[in-house]
Amino acid sequence: MKVTTRTLTRIAILGALVVIFDYTLKFSGWKIPFPWMPVLKFDFTGIPIVLSLLLLGLKPGGITSVVAFLAILARSGDMVGPAMKALAEFSTIFGMSLGLFGFRRSLRLTKPVSFVLGSVVRVLVMALANLLVFTLYYAQPLVVAVAMAPYVATFNLIQGFVSMFGGYLLYEAIVHRVPFLASEPKPIKTEK
Repeated sequence: MKVTTRTLTRIAILGALVVIFDYTLKFSGWKIPFPWMPVLKFDFTGIPIVLSLLLLGLKPGGITSVVAFLAILARSGDMVGPAMKALAEFSTIFGMSLGLFGFRRSLRLTKPVSFVLGSVVRVLVMALANLLVFTLYYAQPLVVAVAMAPYVATFNLIQGFVSMFGGYLLYEAIVHRVPFLASEPKPIKTEK
């Protein structure tokens, strides 16, 4: 991937949106707690990350996930929470990219397949990550971590859907209203 100034600017704007969403929702108290595990909260920080994938590709989406990690780390000072959030959002876009870029045979199925793969990859990755974090970092018994797994999986399924749906909604609005933002410009040829 050749990084142009325009691509770098788009990544910076989407990264800034991640920071704005995270800080606004955190300090306004608008993050919605998951009813069965209130320590988990729904937010919109995944939407610019999904939008970054759809507009620019997986690498810029990964960079935007790193921005989410750094922003939450700077705000909270905790290492585990930001790492888990960034991992969750990156696993979502990684799964989506498998559907978007690996399933080009039928464009009609690309979007549903990307939703399914994004959800499945996020739930599986976060289930494993939560088992490790609960047992190794928080020193909880494995039985407790396994008992919490269905709640964590349900939360990740819903949060992943919120991120993907919001990202696709904004992407389709951008494609219809400002189509040049949805594609990388061709280099201008100069005459010699």
